[in-house]
Amino acid sequence: MRLLGHITYAVGMARWEPNARERLVRAAIDLFAEQGYDATTVNEIAERAGGLTKTTFFRHFADKREVLFAGQELHSRVLAEAIEAMPEPASPLEAVAAALDALTATFAEDRREMGRRLRTVIDKSMELQERAAFKRSVLAEAMVGALHERGVGDPSASLAAELGVRAFHGAFARWTDSADGRALGEFAREELAGIRAAISELG
Repeated sequence: MRLLGHITYAVGMARWEPNARERLVRAAIDLFAEQGYDATTVNEIAERAGGLTKTTFFRHFADKREVLFAGQELHSRVLAEAIEAMPEPASPLEAVAAALDALTATFAEDRREMGRRLRTVIDKSMELQERAAFKRSVLAEAMVGALHERGVGDPSASLAAELGVRAFHGAFARWTDSADGRALGEFAREELAGIRAAISELG
């Protein structure tokens, strides 16, 4: 799935200070943007994140690649729970639309610039592009599973989930490129509406 302005990190920050995970993410994106993904080490990320240690880094992430995909499990859970909560008459795409509303609501405005820089970093690395594609498949699987729990069979469940993922990523790209102040959810609803209109044109 693409996630800063120039942020200055306090080198002398206490190691016990909270939000280490968030600081590591921001530090990694900064360093990847400045010197490239391949040239950046875990030690550099930990130090940039306020003098944290390599041990602290590995308490939160398996490797430096995973820093850029923090929150994947949470995103999957949000999508699945929103679909499961929809009333019974809802169609698969209506359930997916509700899931997108729930997911996009978790993206605050301060994530827009971070997302823009994240996309730039990913676009420059084939390894990260492959990992991003894997995240997309994980999000789709979460929605498929939730739709199956509602009694939706395939290919309807798989198609609805894939359309949802497509709408989300199209919306994310537009949101991070935009400066009009609109929330990510507005872009996601537009993307999904456009997809549904295109399906209707197919006859």
